[in-house]
Amino acid sequence: MLYRQFCQSAPADFPLFMQDWYLDAVCAGDGAWDAVVLEKAGQVVAVWPYFLKKKGWWRYVAMPPLARLMGPYVLPEWRNLRKEPALMEELIGLLPPELAAFEQDFPYTVSNWLPFYWKGFAQTTRYSYILKVGDLEKVWKNMAADYRNQKIPKAQQQVEIKTDCPLSEFIRVHNSGFERKGMRPPVATELLNRLDAALAEHRQREIFMAVDRHTGAIHSVGYLIWDARSAYLLMAGDVPELRASGAGILLIREMIRYTNEVLQLPVFDFLGSMIQPVERVRRQFGAVQQPYFRLRKEWSAVFRLGKKLLR
Repeated sequence: MLYRQFCQSAPADFPLFMQDWYLDAVCAGDGAWDAVVLEKAGQVVAVWPYFLKKKGWWRYVAMPPLARLMGPYVLPEWRNLRKEPALMEELIGLLPPELAAFEQDFPYTVSNWLPFYWKGFAQTTRYSYILKVGDLEKVWKNMAADYRNQKIPKAQQQVEIKTDCPLSEFIRVHNSGFERKGMRPPVATELLNRLDAALAEHRQREIFMAVDRHTGAIHSVGYLIWDARSAYLLMAGDVPELRASGAGILLIREMIRYTNEVLQLPVFDFLGSMIQPVERVRRQFGAVQQPYFRLRKEWSAVFRLGKKLLR
């Protein structure tokens, strides 16, 4: 498959979430992924992976679980207003026929959605939050004063941050808040086991835990993944009864330090969130907004009506 060959030598800003092996892990059992590949003079200039699902007689493109960015990727030398719009229109024409609907969160490298507007797509601007971590002293100074002077020192007295958290313990702590509210955990254990095995094989993940210095209880957990450019906070969670310790704040601080000192990467990406209380935490760390596009289109009026009724 040409797309798999491209992934092996893709540029540094090609997102981890669009790697073939990552898609193999998150799409298995719930649909199938495929990709459009565009060549010029025998060279790949753009690719577009997609996750194809079926419901009844409908086929539609959706976002796979835990694949936060997915969409067209154009090589850097083709990203200009003279070349890129025409490439995007060609890519759109290569999508599977007879789709009922389409929805994807595009990678940060897509900054111009006009070709999609011309083809009838709608767009919503969403935000991730990122930190440039090349200068840790500057990062700590830009952190909110109450985090720097109160919450983190308080947490350091009660917990210590460790890596190599067992996946089973991560899942237990992460899911505890949802279970307490009587909610189903957002990520199936089978999927997380499969993805973790793939990330561990490629040495692109670490699982952190905040452990009580006195009791050994785990207060908070965090799941960090990375590619050639950025580290991403994929998932995090706290034991509801222990949240007041501030361990979750300290844990994120240590993941930022790990990104700089161990991984030696320039960017820590919080991967959102659009949820107001969560967004505030990102800002308290001094993170800045990184806009990205959510593109959607619905060809089937019946499918559109069904979605509205389900909501």
